[in-house]
Amino acid sequence: MARMIAIYKTPKDMAAFDKHYFEVHIPLAKKLPGLIKYDVGRSPIISTTGHSDTYCIGTLHFDSLDTIKAAFASPQGQACAIDRRILAPNDEDVQIYLFETEDV
Repeated sequence: MARMIAIYKTPKDMAAFDKHYFEVHIPLAKKLPGLIKYDVGRSPIISTTGHSDTYCIGTLHFDSLDTIKAAFASPQGQACAIDRRILAPNDEDVQIYLFETEDV
């Protein structure tokens, strides 16, 4: 399995963020080819390392990193990448990670 996580900092306008994220961005992302599951962690998010500015964490589940790469090379993936700039216009407003997972 593989995951993509997007960790969003607290936006200036939380209501506008939520409206766009849940009404536009998530429905768009759910059309990504190969997406198995999309889940969201929302505020309050508790950090044990002192980070206090995390507002929302989106986790997208795929079969592999290759599947994620193919999904974001697709027209739907390109549209998601463009739309992400509405939610987090600056790269420092979001952290995005792609990784394989393994059962331990």
